[in-house]
Amino acid sequence: MSIPHTLSDAAAALRVGAVTSRELTESALAVADRVDGRLAAYLTRFDEQARAAADRADAELAAGRYRGPLHGVPVAVKDTIAVADGPTTAQSLVLDPAWGAGKDAPVVARLRQAGAVITGKTTTMEFACGMPEVDMPFPVPRNPWDLDAWPGGSSSGSAAGVAAGLFFAGLGSDTLGSIRIPSAMCGVTGLMPTFGRVPKSGCVPVGYSVDRVGPIARTAEDCGLVLAAMSGPHPSDPDSVEVPFTEFPDPAEDLSGLRIGVLREGMFPNGADGAVGPAFDMAVAVLEGLGSSCTEVELPYHAELTAADIVTLACEALAFHRPNVGTRWRDYTAGTRELLLRGALLTGADYVQAQRVRRAAQLALARLFEQVDVVVSPTLSIGAPALAGFLSGERDVFELFGHFHTAYWNAAGSPALALPMGMTGSGLPLSLQLAGRPFAETTLLRIGSAFQAGTTHHLRRPALSVAALLF
Repeated sequence: MSIPHTLSDAAAALRVGAVTSRELTESALAVADRVDGRLAAYLTRFDEQARAAADRADAELAAGRYRGPLHGVPVAVKDTIAVADGPTTAQSLVLDPAWGAGKDAPVVARLRQAGAVITGKTTTMEFACGMPEVDMPFPVPRNPWDLDAWPGGSSSGSAAGVAAGLFFAGLGSDTLGSIRIPSAMCGVTGLMPTFGRVPKSGCVPVGYSVDRVGPIARTAEDCGLVLAAMSGPHPSDPDSVEVPFTEFPDPAEDLSGLRIGVLREGMFPNGADGAVGPAFDMAVAVLEGLGSSCTEVELPYHAELTAADIVTLACEALAFHRPNVGTRWRDYTAGTRELLLRGALLTGADYVQAQRVRRAAQLALARLFEQVDVVVSPTLSIGAPALAGFLSGERDVFELFGHFHTAYWNAAGSPALALPMGMTGSGLPLSLQLAGRPFAETTLLRIGSAFQAGTTHHLRRPALSVAALLF
């Protein structure tokens, strides 16, 4: 039996009966058995529930009931998102065990309705905002390309698991880059949808006005399939809007007529990996070769809007955690305490000013998007850093923020897509970021699919994954 490589390939194979959901699920669980003791992509596995769901999917397919391209496909969920099959911990000692107990978040319920097989909860960083912590009673996720490297955060396990072949897609959340950063470091594709396009209720909040829930998968096409299943309003989330995603791009078409703004300013700070610039130049050349017109742009209020995102999430995180800060302070990890202290040192005036900056920048950005359809940049200016420094306390994730080019788009409310664009000299993935105006996911996925049709970066597998599949 040949196991498909991508979600879309798996969907096609299931549809014609070339493989069963039970076979896909057993293969995914077997890969997890072989590698996850070292990788730690899973926090909790739902093996028996997954097998039962796979059998139901096969029975429905045999009866002619086809739910769509996720039908029978193994998918995992970040442990900040509620799943009825097991607890949600947000990888913390602080979260009330009753939070979300026995319930599916709306996005998870929609995946089940689409026929997806939920295989488990994936590892993260505490409350999606801390740092890797070796002293806590939770597994520390690692990078499948180098087990001594950080997989990025905070949707660490979802990205690492997709890269290693443990499941075909994983759900993540993104407040400062938490879908795109681990996708970049693990060499997979991650989509942060427009704010409000996907309901975020049932996801432990970090920043109420900047949080998103979105997919991580092998390809842009795969991300689009997951987005289509999850999008649309839900009464439990007043921020969700009536703009479902249903229009799929044709991955075979060229990009003639598309105007791409190329962002270089601030993308290559001191300490940037020397391979990022050449890989980015080559990616831009591919986009031009597909027929798009590329012109260099600058982002309005770039530094200010990035700072506004950090101020916003720090204040809004403190608002959520305030009831526990005084009584459970020592139960939080050092990284979460640092973020909450930042929130405590900010004032109401700081928060209001951040929202004013956001609005001014959004209006200026709308004018930029009258001139270009998307903006492209590196997702990060580094490959995955060594994990040891974080675990020893010698390094802090906050010191890397200058190399993360993601937060601007959270504060703007725009969608952004991260996809592989090459490798560092030491064999770690590099990533291209596409960002657009609100609700421009179809355009982003059209460009991403065309880019991936003309390149092979997204098809590379870490040796860990290849060995698990062979043996």
